[in-house]
Formats: sequence, structure tokens, C-alpha cells
Amino acid sequence: MLEYAAASAVARATPPRLLRSVAAGIGVVVSRRKAMAPRRDMMARHLRRAWGRPLDDHELGDQVDQAFGSYARYWAESLRLPGMSFEAVEAGMSWQGLGHLYQGLEAGRGVILALPHLGGWEWAGAWIVGQGYPMTVVVEALEPPELFEWFAGFRRSVGMEVVGVGPEAATAVLRALRANHVVCLLSDRNLIGASGVDVEFFGERTSLPAGPATLALRTGALLLPTAVYFEDGPAGHLGLVQSPLATARHGALREDVTRVTQELALRLEGLIRRRPTQWHLMQPNWPSDVL
Repeated sequence: MLEYAAASAVARATPPRLLRSVAAGIGVVVSRRKAMAPRRDMMARHLRRAWGRPLDDHELGDQVDQAFGSYARYWAESLRLPGMSFEAVEAGMSWQGLGHLYQGLEAGRGVILALPHLGGWEWAGAWIVGQGYPMTVVVEALEPPELFEWFAGFRRSVGMEVVGVGPEAATAVLRALRANHVVCLLSDRNLIGASGVDVEFFGERTSLPAGPATLALRTGALLLPTAVYFEDGPAGHLGLVQSPLATARHGALREDVTRVTQELALRLEGLIRRRPTQWHLMQPNWPSDVL
């Protein structure tokens, strides 16, 4: 844990523009190590999907480099957050569509932000919490366990309630929505196997998590497709909150969950295609990825 605390201190002491540049360079260098070849290959597969057009080898290699540079920036800026003042977080954040979030909270049934693994969502989370809105985040385990504990601890330090993926997550999230909290769910990768929903995502069939749609249909919470992008300007982060998905009940719950999840998949496609090289997905996500 000490090494993460030390890295966090260094990140906070480094000027933001320099930190972004150094982190991006390190990300590219590390990604080109032989041991990283499978992850580069998987990132290349996903980038081809996101662009939706052929990429020659040179262009694809450049895109993969940019994606790993973006992922390194995510780590570097996450390391900056612990101990930062709200004023510093606010100076690094801009928004579009924030009214949709306020609309959901005014209704009193909670809000579900459905995000892809893209950009720097935790910065936006720190901003929302700093505004006085309680937030619950559902996260997957990281390796090594010490890294997961550090990430969980820093998220708690900025005011987020952290819930691990597992059988207790649904209860915790329902409790949060009933208390009119903001819930963040990473929604572009299914981690729970059989409980996923079969959808078309980037023109190919795969499974996405049923949780966002199920929770919205059961609670009446607004389901808002959301992304947080890295920007080059002074703020450095742009949060984009889209209009809520239609979650009125039309039939059997499973049919409605499938309908809403398919619509969410289409919205996530649009969010990812806006900045494909900020999509930090390096794991198999379609059946063809593991053949």
C-alpha cells in the first residue's frame, strides 16, 4: 500500500500537463513489451469494432498506442485524486447534459449512470460527490488484491460507497437508489456470465450486464448513458450525460430488460465512437474473441 501512496503523492506534485504527457509515454512503452502482446491484440480487435471501418497496420498500431497512453493517463489521474481539494477537482471538470442527472435526483428515485470503460469517470465521480450527492459504485476486483484495496480506499476517501461485483451488490444498489443516491455501473462488459443479456453490440452478438436495465425497471430510477472523456483543454475532463432511456414496462420483465439493454448497447456504441482510443477495454468481450 505504501508504494501506491507514494505514487499518489508524486502524481499530485507533478504539473497536470506534464503528468499527462509522461503517463502517455510510459503507457506506450509498457504496452510494447512482449508480455503485453495479447492485450495489444485484444485492444486492436475492439478498436476495429469501434471505428467500424478497415484500419491499415500503421493506423491501427497508432490507435493502439493512443489507447494505452489514455489508459496510463487514467491511472495517473486516479493517483492524483486522493487528497485533492474540491476546487481543484472542479477546475478539471466540464459537463454537457448535467440537467438529466438533476432531473433524476429531483424525482427522488435515484439515478443510474451507465458507463463504458472509457476516459476518466472517477474524476467526474469525485465532482458529483463534492456537490453533495451520495454515490455508490459497483466495481470488479483488481489484481493484485493490494491494488484493489488501494483503489477502494481512495474511492471511499472522496466519498463514494464502494460495492464489489457479487451476490450482495444488488441489495446494496437497491438500498442506494431508495435513498435517492447516484449509482455508477460500468455497463459495456458482462462479468456475471449467465445473468447477462444477449444483444447486438458494434454489429456482433454478445452479452451485456442485465443490472442497469433491471434496476431501472424495478425502481423507476432514471437510466442515463454517460461517459467522461479526457480533453486537452484547461479542464481536462468532459462529462457527457445523455437523455434517459425509456424504461416504462411493456411486458414480461425479461423482455423489457432485453429491450432496454439493447437500447443501452446502442447508446454506449455512440459514446465510445466519439473517442475510440479512450476505450480501455483489453479483455475478451465477444464470443469470437476467445475462439
